[in-house]
Amino acid sequence: MQPTTAPADELRALADGSAVVDLSAFRKVRVRGEDSRRWLHDLVTTDVASLEPGSARRSLLLDATGHIRADLQVACDRDGFWLFQDPDQPDHVGAALAPYVLSSDVRLDDMSSEMGLMALPGSSDGTDGFRPSWLGPGRDVLFTASGSLDPPGGRTLVGAAAVEVLRIRQGRARMGAEFDRTSIPAEAGLEATIDTTKGCFLGQESVARVRMLGHPPRVLRHLRAAGVVDPGSSVCLDEGRVVGVVTSAATHPTGGTVILASIRWDARIASLRSEDGSALVPVGSSD
Repeated sequence: MQPTTAPADELRALADGSAVVDLSAFRKVRVRGEDSRRWLHDLVTTDVASLEPGSARRSLLLDATGHIRADLQVACDRDGFWLFQDPDQPDHVGAALAPYVLSSDVRLDDMSSEMGLMALPGSSDGTDGFRPSWLGPGRDVLFTASGSLDPPGGRTLVGAAAVEVLRIRQGRARMGAEFDRTSIPAEAGLEATIDTTKGCFLGQESVARVRMLGHPPRVLRHLRAAGVVDPGSSVCLDEGRVVGVVTSAATHPTGGTVILASIRWDARIASLRSEDGSALVPVGSSD
C-alpha cells in the first residue's frame, strides 16, 4: 500500500482555504432539552459547559474502562447541540448515549438523513456554521438534505483522498487507522480532547489513573521521511530493532512522506528509522 495522494488542484484548494468538503455521510445527532448541556458535559470528555452558539469542539465518548467508543465533534447552537461523527466508526454515538438519558430532560434525534453537512476548511468568511471545522481551522455548515450542496462561489469540491492527505499532514488520529475500541486516548495523542478540570465524564477514573500513575503502552508520533514510507511498514531504532508501525502515510507537500506511527513508550523520544533505514524526523523539525 502506497502513501495517500490526491489531485494537485484539490490539495491546493485545501492549502489556500478555497476548498469545500461534503460531509453529508456523517452521523448527525441533535441533542436538546433543559438538561442537555449539563447531561452532555457529564458524559463526553470535552468541556461542553462553556460552549457558545457557533462554536464546536472535538470530543471522545469513552466506556467505563476509559477505552474509546466514539470520536466526535460537539457543536453548539441556540437551541442545543449537534454531534457529528464519521460513519466509519463502529458505534453510533446517538445509540451509545441513549441509555444514559433516563429521567433527564434530554431528547436525542438522529438527523443523519434529514440534514447535510459541508466543511469549509480554512474559511474565515461568513457567519453561519460551527467553528472550528471537524477538519481543523474553518467551519462546518448544516443544510437540508432535500436540497443540494451549494458551495460558496469560487470553491473547489475536494474528495476523500485529499481530506485524508490533509488529516495525515495535520497529524490528526483517525478511528480505524490510529486507534480502535481497545485504545485509550493517550495512545492516540488525543489528550487535548479531554477537559481534565471538570468533575466527571465516562471513563474519567481510568484516564486519571493513566495520567497520574503510569503511561500508555504506545504513543502516536507525527514524522516525516525524505523517501517513500508505506502504511503498515515497521518503525525501527537505529540498530534495526522494531519498535512501532506506520498507521497512516501521505505525500509531503515538498517531497517525501509524512506519517503517523504507533511507537512503543520506551522508544518515544528515540531516533527512529523506516524499514529501509531512512531517518524519520518529527514533522516541523526539518520543514
